[in-house]
Amino acid sequence: MLREAERQTPESVRTGYTEAYREMHAAGYTAVGEFHYLGYQEALAALEAAAEAGIELVLLLSAYARGGLERFRQSSPAEYFGQVESLRETGARVGLAPHSVRACPAEWLEEIGRHAEREGLVLHVHAGEQPREIEQCLAEHGVRPIELLARTGCLGPRTTVVHATHASDGELDLLAEAGTRVCVCPTTEADLGDGFAPLDRILARGIGVCIGSDSNVSVDPNEELHELDWIARRLTLRRDVFDADRLRAIGAEEGAAGLGLA
Repeated sequence: MLREAERQTPESVRTGYTEAYREMHAAGYTAVGEFHYLGYQEALAALEAAAEAGIELVLLLSAYARGGLERFRQSSPAEYFGQVESLRETGARVGLAPHSVRACPAEWLEEIGRHAEREGLVLHVHAGEQPREIEQCLAEHGVRPIELLARTGCLGPRTTVVHATHASDGELDLLAEAGTRVCVCPTTEADLGDGFAPLDRILARGIGVCIGSDSNVSVDPNEELHELDWIARRLTLRRDVFDADRLRAIGAEEGAAGLGLA
């Protein structure tokens, strides 16, 4: 993945993303939250690609203090916010996206949480995706990832936690108390062998759920919703966890709300 990211240019992003967005639009997606890693000029190219493909885009600019590739990183929260505001000045819909607790130290998360609140921006962050991530967070901070997000002010009704695959009961309680959504990416989570979301415990707490295509192993929203339904059935040993209206709401209204489009 990192080798592929390294070779990307604004031109290749414009071409590749246009094709991907057209495929997604044809499959039924009408809007995309693009969790964007690749840099400012490539972000502008992604906006152009979405416009050409006729799909609505919310550019979730990734904040990266450490890890990944050098091109992913900003030198400070101030540099990151400068990029965000420059993108907003183009008229684009933009959200904040501290990549993860591995990529952003606590002081970055605190500043990003404050900026999101001050500017009324949505905030998306990967958390609880893999056991190793949780172990590293416990070693560095003494708390689990979603607990760290709560401590640093990153949870709230405009926040979406992506995956939450290995979230504890205590972490799910924090999400429910904050009104934070979970974005489940079933086909990607299956493809990576990361596990599956604890939907029984998520639903029991009334936590909002939306879907993501993530790695685009599939670009079919109906496949994501089918897999979501099957996971819920396996966990609850019931066939009537979701009805068709609820699944449509997860795919439409919940997704739009998570992107600040509703």
